[in-house]
Amino acid sequence: ARGWSLVRYSSASSHLHFSTMDHYADLLHTLAQQEQSLQFERFDNDDALAVGLWIVEEVRKRGKAVTVNITRNGQVLFHHAMTGATADQADWIRRKNNTVQRFCRSSYYMGISHKSRGSTFEDVKYLDDVEYAGHGGAFPLLVRGVGLVGTVTVSGLAQADDHALVVAA
Repeated sequence: ARGWSLVRYSSASSHLHFSTMDHYADLLHTLAQQEQSLQFERFDNDDALAVGLWIVEEVRKRGKAVTVNITRNGQVLFHHAMTGATADQADWIRRKNNTVQRFCRSSYYMGISHKSRGSTFEDVKYLDDVEYAGHGGAFPLLVRGVGLVGTVTVSGLAQADDHALVVAA
């Protein structure tokens, strides 16, 4: 895919998954850097198709199944549920996308941010967990000089792997 690439996805790419509080600060720093550097000069329907197909092929090589969604300004430009994906993944995508749209941060960043403070994203009283999810996989689609215009989202793997796959595209 063209446009953005900071990390390469691999089935063992849990380098973005840290389990201890000591590593949350480093992980948050990495996630914030990704959001700063992974921005497009422009993003059109053909870019969405290229990114979406790259993600599907990358997952297919690993024998896994995910659902991929790319949305720009409220319009779905790409959506594909691979054979073996579950219906629940579409709802996870909706909830993760809502999180990115509300906070202009990746859904993984939001979940880790709360964990770093000793709580969970689901503990936030003013957010309905039926509408929002602080789990990895939704990344802000940012255009330089414009800002947030949409989301690139994967659901179906472990949250760190969903996130790593999106940033690798």
